[in-house]
Amino acid sequence: MTAPAAQGATERPSLWRNREFVALWSGQVVSTLGAQISGTAMPLLVLVTTGSPSAAGIVGAAGTLPFLIAHLPAGPLVDRWNRRKILLISQLVAGLALSTVPIALWLGVLTVTQLTIVAFVQGLCSVFFGLAERAALPMIVPAALLPTAVAQNEARSRGAALAGPPLGGLLFGIDRAVPFLADALSYVIASIGLLFIRSDLQNPTKTPAEPLWQATTAGLRWIWRHPLIRAAMLLIAVSNLVFQALTLILVVLAQRQGASSATIGMMLGIYSGGGLIGALAASRLHRRFTPKPSSSESTGSGLRYCPCSHSRPALW
Repeated sequence: MTAPAAQGATERPSLWRNREFVALWSGQVVSTLGAQISGTAMPLLVLVTTGSPSAAGIVGAAGTLPFLIAHLPAGPLVDRWNRRKILLISQLVAGLALSTVPIALWLGVLTVTQLTIVAFVQGLCSVFFGLAERAALPMIVPAALLPTAVAQNEARSRGAALAGPPLGGLLFGIDRAVPFLADALSYVIASIGLLFIRSDLQNPTKTPAEPLWQATTAGLRWIWRHPLIRAAMLLIAVSNLVFQALTLILVVLAQRQGASSATIGMMLGIYSGGGLIGALAASRLHRRFTPKPSSSESTGSGLRYCPCSHSRPALW
């Protein structure tokens, strides 16, 4: 007969018994869903108020610009600053920025310039939050469950991308301010979830006190030395550019054909079904197919994270 201690030693730990991961994951389910809701409503709002696809493109570009210019310098800052504060401040600042949109709508003073600034601030907060969350995840989740946790985070994003656009289109049809109120509220809920995380989220090893520009260039050199990472980032950058443009074109064409905001939201949500299935299958595939690191990667120390994705995916 096996002793209880031996049974506990061989029992596989459950990710969903990790209260801190559940608090973080649950809050980000709401927050990511809110981002998709407002991400669907933003181009619709610009097109309705200005009738200009160019203005909608400018606002969309402002939201994605931080992912291009801020990722590399933000990485060293996330290692140097308090990650708990980065997570919390990113959520609160983004929520505050989103809350100005319905206020401006009610006052009749909304401008494209304001929407451009709001989109940029939201994107910048998303960059810092995404990097801090990925860096903090190994401090919350045991190493054996880390691939599953990453897969669950991806499933979270894909599920929100599937449900968020239809909800965004539906809420926009009810009132133009409602999607942005929903997203602002989602940031508040996510901030409350962060308060339940008590673990130390900092690296156990002290970060070298090198200048920020040296850390940034070191990151660029590391990416350039790894062909797989370099190719992946190039493909992601090009595909993001293409799909962002195609999505905006589809929204403009659908609106000109008389499609309702709910129909446009449903159209934007359909494509995410395949991504959701892939994310749910990722943990099983990881156990069956273990990638072999290259010689340059195998000589490194520890697990490295590629700054080529983000937690709140832009929809347009």
